[in-house]
Amino acid sequence: MTFCVGEEMKDIRIDKYLIQKLPSLSRSYLQRLIQGGQVHVGEMCVKANYKVKAGDVLQVCVPPPVQTDILPEPIPLDILYEDEDVLVVNKPKGMVVHPAAGHYSGTLVNALLYYCGNSLSGIGGVLRPGIVHRIDRDTTGSLLVCKNDFAHVGIARQLKEHTITRRYAAIVHGVIKEDTGTVDAPIGRHPNDRKKMAVNYRDGRDAVTHFQVLTRFRDYTYLACRLESGRTHQIRVHMASQGHPLLGDMVYGPGRKSGFALEGQTLHAHVLGFVHPRTGVYIETKAPLPEYFLHLLEILPY
Repeated sequence: MTFCVGEEMKDIRIDKYLIQKLPSLSRSYLQRLIQGGQVHVGEMCVKANYKVKAGDVLQVCVPPPVQTDILPEPIPLDILYEDEDVLVVNKPKGMVVHPAAGHYSGTLVNALLYYCGNSLSGIGGVLRPGIVHRIDRDTTGSLLVCKNDFAHVGIARQLKEHTITRRYAAIVHGVIKEDTGTVDAPIGRHPNDRKKMAVNYRDGRDAVTHFQVLTRFRDYTYLACRLESGRTHQIRVHMASQGHPLLGDMVYGPGRKSGFALEGQTLHAHVLGFVHPRTGVYIETKAPLPEYFLHLLEILPY
């Protein structure tokens, strides 16, 4: 791929420039391309700190998808919507979205490979066919999957522009007095624990979560949360930063000390809405609350 840098985009770092030109590719993937010598200006292989200049002609080599060794598995899928370009699945609790260290089977990708065969986008790489966004292992609910690269590019653009509707159901510790609120705080890696995320005003990326109180219990609050951005662990980090970590959250909250037998945070991707990349029609799906969540809403004391 070749790009010519215009005057309006000069002096920005190479990875930030490429993110704008190739919105379907993740920042980390583009950084790997840069570090791997796959981005050139003329004959020069650029470094990660290179700032583009007006008139630069960039050559970007995106390797073709490599045949994956991830095996298809006949894992049942709860499909909320499907056509020739996209499908929306209702992910159960405990399922990892894509293979990673320690999780090479039983993932959503294993199930998708069995169900869709070769009809998945390849932009996400060999371990993430069809995957354009993620939710945590112990978060349930709606996840959008792309069956081809055309759909992947269109959905990735909507994610980048924050135009996809994403509303979550959550139960948090404590009683929130305000009926509605917004947490506007950047999220980045935790300064002391690289496995965690945190509100990080120095190195974090913009993150905005809106919330609305649905029900107040004696010690907990049932919320609807709407994302503007989609940072890693965003709702979990934002609510914990307000003193209201999610019930059951083993990383950002008290975890099992709540006294309930839970497997991770009480967070459910309830509503997902997007503009279909081919037809331009707005589509909205709703994943029913899982049984464990409904049970909690019945037994939590007022």
